Amino acid sequence: MSRTETLLAYDAVHPAFAGHFPTRPIVPGVLLLDAALHHICTAHDLCVRTCRIVAAKFLSAVGPGEALQLSHVADGQGVVRFELRAASDARLVAAGQVQCAAAQTASDSSP
Repeated sequence: MSRTETLLAYDAVHPAFAGHFPTRPIVPGVLLLDAALHHICTAHDLCVRTCRIVAAKFLSAVGPGEALQLSHVADGQGVVRFELRAASDARLVAAGQVQCAAAQTASDSSP
């Protein structure tokens, strides 16, 4: 299954920019990975607590307000491969893999 979603851009007033390089602000990689993980888990009805990022590579910096596209595909074996691209020019920003524990969905973990 393949999906593409638009991620919200990080506004220039986001608190992460104050310390993540004040003279040339960029989105910290941890914010990109957190957004990717949560979007992937939601799209595939997976419990975020049972998934982890097993590989990630950052290829290009993301500035304040820059819109991103997330594409991901599950292999049926619990691995989801993803790419983040700049919406303006399709520049590859980051890529990686999420590994999820066998078949616990988000709905299974509800009280």
